[in-house]
Amino acid sequence: MSKKGIAILGATGSIGTQALDVIRAFPTKFEAIVLTCGSNATLLVKQALEFKPKAVVVTDSLQYSYVQDALKGHDIAVLFGEAGLVEVVQYEEVDVVLNAIVGSAGLKPTVKAIQSKKDIALANKETLVVAGELIMALVKEYGVRMLPVDSEHSAIFQCLAGEEHNPIEKIYITASGGPFRGKKRADLLAVTKAEALKHPNWSMGAKITIDSASLMNKGLEVIEAKWLFNLSIDQVDVIVHPQSIVHSLVQFQDGSMKAQMGVPDMKLPIQYALTYPARFENSFERFNFMDYPTLSFEKADMETFRNLALAYESLRAGGNRSCVLNAANEVVVDAFLKDQVGFLEMSDIIEQTLDKVEFITTPTLDDYLETDRVARLITKEIIKD
Repeated sequence: MSKKGIAILGATGSIGTQALDVIRAFPTKFEAIVLTCGSNATLLVKQALEFKPKAVVVTDSLQYSYVQDALKGHDIAVLFGEAGLVEVVQYEEVDVVLNAIVGSAGLKPTVKAIQSKKDIALANKETLVVAGELIMALVKEYGVRMLPVDSEHSAIFQCLAGEEHNPIEKIYITASGGPFRGKKRADLLAVTKAEALKHPNWSMGAKITIDSASLMNKGLEVIEAKWLFNLSIDQVDVIVHPQSIVHSLVQFQDGSMKAQMGVPDMKLPIQYALTYPARFENSFERFNFMDYPTLSFEKADMETFRNLALAYESLRAGGNRSCVLNAANEVVVDAFLKDQVGFLEMSDIIEQTLDKVEFITTPTLDDYLETDRVARLITKEIIKD
């Protein structure tokens, strides 16, 4: 495999830092060409001084001058904001864009990267949630690869290797159930931020952890899977698997099933997305069956965790509904983390926003961006009321 140039959007987050571990482990195979961050400028500077990328991008205006000053005298360009993200993904030296930005902010850089014929390693599920039909059409038009990084979608991707001509009957996305597995709505009335942030198996950022607690993360993953693997809605199911060892399953038309298994660790799906189609030897923790003598599975509770039901409903409606769902969710999660809304209120507010935003049957990119903007404003108004 020739050396690949990697642009990491969201280099200071959980996915980004682990991706740099992979690059660090295989310096003859990968080179970090671009690193970006939101507000963690101190870590970005440290990363830039170690990996010496061609450019870094900062999206927090308050941190931009700090990074400029810190990297003065080094041959590293410092760019700012969305315009900076869109510019760096087009660099000739970049072969793969790893999009690990949280939220819909990852959409425009992904579009430009695809149009620049870069392969995409996608950890930013919101890109496909917001504009899946448009994005996958661009992937086909420009002949690039969309390589999933989420553990569930990576698992499905791995199960499909060598099965390209065998029709899928169904896929099962597994969910840990989060910290509130087995609880009912009455149990969740007084849930605190601290309780919701205690994920039983995974170490993730605050937004994704709250999404996991509310099962919105699974809802977003259902939407992502529908577009990523060209499935009908009825072909995507969610099952709760508390041990998080089976990362997802594929059932084929003959009834046979394939599952991808391993310890709950994002390093493997990140590495596989970067090395695909090769598998590189590593020192990651190995799964031991004796450590998990029992694996259990349960039906997802969509009555208690209504976000999952709202995701299915949005996907069935089509058009810009999933875009509205995602925008409203980003706003309410931020509000919950700021103690402005309750845990169960998040679903209520999202549903109200879905009812208030104009439905567009076949949105363009501009329509998606405007839908996102309007949905955020409406959600914030509902929270204030």
